[in-house]
Amino acid sequence: MTQRVVLIGGAGFIGHNLALGLVERGHQVEIIDSLQINNLLTFATTNRKANNRDLHMRMLHQRLDLLHEAGIPLHVQDARDYHALSRILTQIKPQVIVHLSAVAHAGRSNKDPFSTFDHSLRTLENALDCARGSHVERFIYFSSSMVYGNFLTPEVSEEHPLNSLGIYGALKVAGEKIVVAYQQVFDLPYTIIRPSALYGPRCVSQRVGQIFIENALQGKPLRIEGDGEEKVDFTHIDDLLQGVALAIEKPAARNQIFNLTYGQSRSIRELAEVVKQHFPQAKLEHVDRDRLMPFRGTLSIQKANALLGYQPLNPIEVGFPKYIEWYREQLPEKVDAPEQVPV
Repeated sequence: MTQRVVLIGGAGFIGHNLALGLVERGHQVEIIDSLQINNLLTFATTNRKANNRDLHMRMLHQRLDLLHEAGIPLHVQDARDYHALSRILTQIKPQVIVHLSAVAHAGRSNKDPFSTFDHSLRTLENALDCARGSHVERFIYFSSSMVYGNFLTPEVSEEHPLNSLGIYGALKVAGEKIVVAYQQVFDLPYTIIRPSALYGPRCVSQRVGQIFIENALQGKPLRIEGDGEEKVDFTHIDDLLQGVALAIEKPAARNQIFNLTYGQSRSIRELAEVVKQHFPQAKLEHVDRDRLMPFRGTLSIQKANALLGYQPLNPIEVGFPKYIEWYREQLPEKVDAPEQVPV
């Protein structure tokens, strides 16, 4: 069944891919995005000598071109402006709101908590308040595996305690609590999504996989935080999109929380070795680990499989070769190596 879907913060890495995927499935999609946070306006005002600025600008323009070609309307609007956001949502009358607006970097969040709060919780409060009492049938909130903090077991379900570390994780926990509260008070149905270590085309967020590939393309070392044995549940964007689409389409997702990952953690060293298979000359370099990054592992996807029929298809041996091939098609020449930030 066709749904009218609005993606708030939908011009980012996750959002634009999700919009394109939902349109392919027959949904009507519109995007609201200021293009400020890790997007076009940010990169357009950075120093021209900044690492990979031109490459990332091309990726950002590709996103907008793909959205335009797919006929997906983009409303360039800051979601912190309650009245402007309300006017747009009133015009569109969405059945589903997907809230993606956030500062999606743990390191940056810890360095600038005010901006992170403003672009994460302020936008969320506005979106929720606009949604209550309207025609919205589902509010989908993008959280993170960072809400769990240090995993207490090798595999965690959605029932794992929320012991987040740092500003980013704390705000995600707060966002989840607020979303649930709006359902309790205003009967606004929700679905909460917890992804992990995403990767895929047109990502400019300096996630570890992106950095590995860009470094390898120009002969720089693959920088590994710590000893490389730490495990993370790397998730290809296509698998996440499958899960989110199912969450939109399946009534069983109402008022539920889902881990949407590949469902099997792999070590950073294993990821580096997959990349090295395509760049045999790449060297490994170890650097200090960020003390505010939690120790993670596998996220159980049994609930998503049982209620949604979610079945991810991209282990790193499948997903990363596709990602590397995409890079080579887009950028056959070498690029400057950017600074790596945590996944």
